[in-house]
Amino acid sequence: MSIAPDDEVQDALASLPGWTVHEGALVKQFELPSFLAAVEFVNALADMAEEANHHPDLDIRYDKVRVALVTHSAGGITGKDLQMAQRVEAEHSGRTG
Repeated sequence: MSIAPDDEVQDALASLPGWTVHEGALVKQFELPSFLAAVEFVNALADMAEEANHHPDLDIRYDKVRVALVTHSAGGITGKDLQMAQRVEAEHSGRTG
């Protein structure tokens, strides 16, 4: 899989509120109502990642979950990362509203 062009990444970011590019990865920090809710969110992301065979870097800090997406084998952000960010965003939206 090839690295997504910068304009494609920027276009995708327009529909991904709160996501940024940081150190070559798509990154967002999500805030959940509690630690347990954060862990449940991460478990849902783990199932999603296994299904897609594309695994984000996840960091839980009490009620906050930082998600970072990058295709390490390609050396940058690919279409797989953009698609996964959309799925992560939908999962979070489904939990909050």
